[in-house]
Amino acid sequence: MIYEGEARSVFLPGDLAEFEILDHHAPIVSLLRPGEVVVDWKTAIPIKQGMVRFDRNDCMILVEE
Repeated sequence: MIYEGEARSVFLPGDLAEFEILDHHAPIVSLLRPGEVVVDWKTAIPIKQGMVRFDRNDCMILVEE
């Protein structure tokens, strides 16, 4: 586990384009391409690939680092 805790923003390198998840975002499942996951505009975590699931204000990101 690289990060656990509350966040106001998660910026992700989506499969087709980069996107940001904020509080109360609509449910989403997406593949992730190589890049960085940025939490709260300050904590950058490099990834090779992965997937994200966001539902009911809970974000789970599974990645290959």
